Amino acid sequence: MSISTDSPVALVTGGGSGIGAAVARRLLDGGHRVAVTGRGEARLRGLAEELGEPEGLLTIVGDMTEYAEVQGAVAATLKEFGRLDTVVANAGSATHDTVAEGDPDGWRDMVLTNVLGPALLVRASIDALRATRGRIVLVGSVAGFVNTPGNIYGATKWAVTGLAENTRRQVTEWGVGVTLIAPGRVETPFWDGLGSLPPGHLLTADQIADSVVWAVSRPEGVDVNTIVVRPIGQPN
Repeated sequence: MSISTDSPVALVTGGGSGIGAAVARRLLDGGHRVAVTGRGEARLRGLAEELGEPEGLLTIVGDMTEYAEVQGAVAATLKEFGRLDTVVANAGSATHDTVAEGDPDGWRDMVLTNVLGPALLVRASIDALRATRGRIVLVGSVAGFVNTPGNIYGATKWAVTGLAENTRRQVTEWGVGVTLIAPGRVETPFWDGLGSLPPGHLLTADQIADSVVWAVSRPEGVDVNTIVVRPIGQPN
């Protein structure tokens, strides 16, 4: 598909694999220009090669828990494409342990990635989004709505649920939309730390990406705020 200089622009964090990569692919297929960030240069390079090095793709290596690097990613996107219409805060991690029995050494990075990172992205991008009356998409989790015993990861996603609504209440008067996408169990590298996928039916990353693209493509003046997506068979 030919990419126009008037085509909308999205910045996706944590886009080297899983949901982020699927979102980038779907947006590119829909005519967006897309900047993708991630900590791993090799993974981003692999994504670009997999997608055929499209002209509308920009990859940016960076740590989205460092504000200077978040600002740099936004600035690089604006320099390359001239505008910013959507940001997708997708970068996240999980330690898969509990508050009473887990290893605290891994908690700091998880909290910074899952909670601070999305807030920094909002702060760095809001001026550009006000100019385009764009959209903020935060990827949360069903774990941000349902309590489970000792779930530290879930606590970070409860924070993302709150961040989404608190952000919406401020930026809606500026014409900026906010959507929280809260997936249930999805077949992604998220489960690598457990050594295996959970039992039962899982969603695919592409199915979650479809929800993101649907939210981004809402008509002007329509703000869809919360989308919870579970696989059939997941009760909680």
